[in-house]
Amino acid sequence: MMTVAVRPLPEHALLERYRRNGHYADCYATEIPGSFSHAEYVAAFYTTWLFRLERWILRWLVRRPSSDSEVRQLASGETESFAAWKVEARAPNQLLLCDFLGNTRSWLMIESFDDGGVTRLYFGSAIVAHVDPDTGARKLRAPFRALLGFHRGYSRALLAAARSRLQVTA
Repeated sequence: MMTVAVRPLPEHALLERYRRNGHYADCYATEIPGSFSHAEYVAAFYTTWLFRLERWILRWLVRRPSSDSEVRQLASGETESFAAWKVEARAPNQLLLCDFLGNTRSWLMIESFDDGGVTRLYFGSAIVAHVDPDTGARKLRAPFRALLGFHRGYSRALLAAARSRLQVTA
């Protein structure tokens, strides 16, 4: 699976609780030859050229700067915050981050196959739905609904960039 594909969330995924509770949640996956640690994946993901652009935007738009050093600390478990996110949960080979406003979640997970010969990289997001006061139903706010198409393409691009970065470092 060298392409980035939409996948169902694994049952044990830290992000699954959001999907199960009626929030928007997605999951993308790709595979890469070789054996990589979760820390290597997290560091690669947040230091790609594409995510560095997002970090630059966050620095100027919401005054949440970050550095590659902070990325490495997040990846190794030495810090519980990074740029606009805080760690909500960690599990073996998983990381779940919550944005500083509490509206979105970002999730990274890896799985190894073929005795470590292949690593599957997962990336997913959740958008917290709010209860509509008129109907009582959960729904996404209009700005999030409007950006879903962009979000889906951007998520695939982020995961592909992380896979490429890992391939370069292998």
